[in-house]
Amino acid sequence: MFGKRIIAFLAIVVVGFAAMAATSPWVIDGVKLGLDLKGGYEVLYEAVPFEGGSAVTPETLKKTAQSLQKRIDDTGLVEPEITTEGKNRIRVKLPGINSEDDEVLKMLSKPINLTFRAPDGTIMLTGTDFVENAAGVAFDNMNQPMVTIELKDAKKFEEVTGKLVGQTMAIYLDEELISNPGVSQVIASKNAVIEMRGSTSDKARELRDLINMGSLPLKLEAKYTQSVGAKLGMESLKDTVTAGIIGSLIVLVFMVVIFRVPGFVAAITIITYAWLLLLVQNLMNATLTLPGIAAFVLGVGMAVDANIITAERIKEEIRTGKSMLSSLKTGSKNSFRTIMDANITSIIASVVLYYIGDGAIKGFALTMIFSILVSIVTNIFLARFLLTLLVRSNKFMKPGYYGVKESEIREL
Repeated sequence: MFGKRIIAFLAIVVVGFAAMAATSPWVIDGVKLGLDLKGGYEVLYEAVPFEGGSAVTPETLKKTAQSLQKRIDDTGLVEPEITTEGKNRIRVKLPGINSEDDEVLKMLSKPINLTFRAPDGTIMLTGTDFVENAAGVAFDNMNQPMVTIELKDAKKFEEVTGKLVGQTMAIYLDEELISNPGVSQVIASKNAVIEMRGSTSDKARELRDLINMGSLPLKLEAKYTQSVGAKLGMESLKDTVTAGIIGSLIVLVFMVVIFRVPGFVAAITIITYAWLLLLVQNLMNATLTLPGIAAFVLGVGMAVDANIITAERIKEEIRTGKSMLSSLKTGSKNSFRTIMDANITSIIASVVLYYIGDGAIKGFALTMIFSILVSIVTNIFLARFLLTLLVRSNKFMKPGYYGVKESEIREL
């Protein structure tokens, strides 16, 4: 009869694989494909100041990228991937969009248009009238939020507010109305406040960010464009996945044949690792690209390597004549140090790549980091737990179950 530990082992495996089988369609459908797999359009912009404007700064570059994000989100056409690169570049990836979608592409390169308008629609002020990134949030005596703004020319602001006393001055970002404050008096100063009584602090911060976005002194010039057809992208995905599946199956068979019981446990943990890594990517809403798949496959290789190191250490201990349980404990302990050293150095390298790399390099590095962390959980701790259950069941005590011949065992 099966012992309690064998039943526990089978229960964990059966429940785990059932959960993976049930959720795999959802996990796979939830994978967010990058432009190189789904097809789409990519453009690299260089941000340059308007004539007389200040130089590009990390803050203005970040705000410009956020403005692009908002514009694309407002269309509802695509989920973009927007990253800043270097000191003055922004890379925009638009899955599902092609070079024929002129309207979308023209919209991206057009400067953000912040305007303050009279009730009849006359434009009274534009984003260039405001001091760059000077809008802020403050609170009045009643602890009500308000947005502070600063203009470049106090005289012009005095003239504008003088014409609109008792009326409203609507604030538009492009053609979207974002606020409609009233003008209660003439303001003969560069500084003013937009009262937001009844609004929340979050609403005030949102209005502040939009005004700062509209006052950016930058324009975008396209330096590089690339269009990837959907058919080409899907063919790349199909070929890559097929190669990965075939390679993984060969490796799993090799593990079982060479290492027997540890190899069988390794096959379980590696499959669990692959499913769990996809789940983590989905929960993070990460985009899967060809470099990301490369990191994924490399992670599988490292996971296999961790299992091989552990299995070999266990075999070495068995050959010395130790008991199975003692061999498992000592082999696992010795292999843990080696595996963790390799994983920590790989994580350090990936972190460096993430911080100094751009675009696809960041995606590769991020996937590597999470693949290593998931591998530690599955291919070290889960594998050790499952192996311990089998050894303590006393059903797999022969050296042959671990790939060791009786003739190889030495007397203590």
